[in-house]
Amino acid sequence: MQGVKKVIKTILLILLASIFVFPLIWMISSSMKPEESIYQDLDSIQALLPSFELSQWLSSYSELFARFDILGYLFNSILYAAIVTVGSIFINGMAGYAFAKFQFFGKNLLFSLLLAMLIVPVETVIITQFTIIHNLGLVNSRLAVVLPMIANAFFIYLFRNFFIAVPNSIIESARIEGASNWSIFWRIMMPMSKPAIATVGTLSFIASWNDYIWPLMILTDGDKFPLQVAITNINSTQPVFTNQIMAILTISTIPLIFVYVFAQKYLLQGLGSSGTGSK
Repeated sequence: MQGVKKVIKTILLILLASIFVFPLIWMISSSMKPEESIYQDLDSIQALLPSFELSQWLSSYSELFARFDILGYLFNSILYAAIVTVGSIFINGMAGYAFAKFQFFGKNLLFSLLLAMLIVPVETVIITQFTIIHNLGLVNSRLAVVLPMIANAFFIYLFRNFFIAVPNSIIESARIEGASNWSIFWRIMMPMSKPAIATVGTLSFIASWNDYIWPLMILTDGDKFPLQVAITNINSTQPVFTNQIMAILTISTIPLIFVYVFAQKYLLQGLGSSGTGSK
């Protein structure tokens, strides 16, 4: 009976995974065949297969790179994502450390307000956010793209829970040895919170890489566009070729797959223990 349940569970998981993997396979295979073949193969299994001629596999990619500055868009996306990732780890880590181990007036109230921000949709504050950036004179700057994404209430909450689990005796011993608050944070707290670092780093990288609305609002110079905003321009620039659209979508998806695969272990640990602070 136990074996039958295991088989049924495996089959259901395979079917569920197929639902999510099917569009990805179709997207990749469509980027590796001529435009007309995409529509000719829609009603057959060949829709999930690339062209049978190897010379056509990269033709849509070469044409795409010839028409648009894909490398420039990729550089922008990688730059924004890297800055947001590193900034999120340090800024949210320091805030989480303060909430976990420091005592100051209004700490509980401030943390309660921070948690309340978790239920506020980003879309409700994006106009206010734009107004602040405009008043600071940062419109159409790279700094404006990354600055609002560095601080995050959930990441602060996650770091706080991990830091609370660190015994105070370790911190007191370090202070007796003459360590400053920064040394304790950098040399003790952060190395002991690798799952939190991996979780925050992965989620912030994905959020920055997939961000579309904010860069579209704040940037007017096409040379500063990230890849997600550039996809819209590519999709609206005549002539529009479906295989080239699939090629740019494949390019934008590959980094996310690699990031998730390499950080999957720590990501699951971080999210699984975010409510308890256990490591």
